[in-house]
Amino acid sequence: MKLVTGTARPHRMNPGEPHPDVAIPDAPDHLTEAARIEWDRVAAELAALGILSRLDRGALAAYCQAYGRWRAAEDALSRMASRDATTNGLVVRTKGGSLIQNPLVGTANKAMADMVRYAAEFGMTPSARTRLIVDTSQASGFDGIEEFIS
Repeated sequence: MKLVTGTARPHRMNPGEPHPDVAIPDAPDHLTEAARIEWDRVAAELAALGILSRLDRGALAAYCQAYGRWRAAEDALSRMASRDATTNGLVVRTKGGSLIQNPLVGTANKAMADMVRYAAEFGMTPSARTRLIVDTSQASGFDGIEEFIS
């Protein structure tokens, strides 16, 4: 693709790059319920794009667990917000009476940052997709349409 678009440079090319077989790895047993739902949601789509192999099991599990933690923290914050109209659960009082940011906010933010970092590795963010090159020569729903249009 880089040759076709004119962006091929010897230092950017890796002639020995491995190309593992596209496959959906088995989901690890330790995934939380939310993480497993996310695994099922994205694994088939990543495989269809040709960018998922059995070697990617750990990285995809890390993404899914980060997603699950983010969801759990956001759900907990939402429950707290329903009981706290003033700060929506974003601020809590310490034992000493001081107001601090709810630790769940930090947990949610960290999990979200981890999730987005892992998502980028699989091309699951808009900017990351611009850096992907997928094999578009595979069959699509429009294969063979040229003979009907001609």
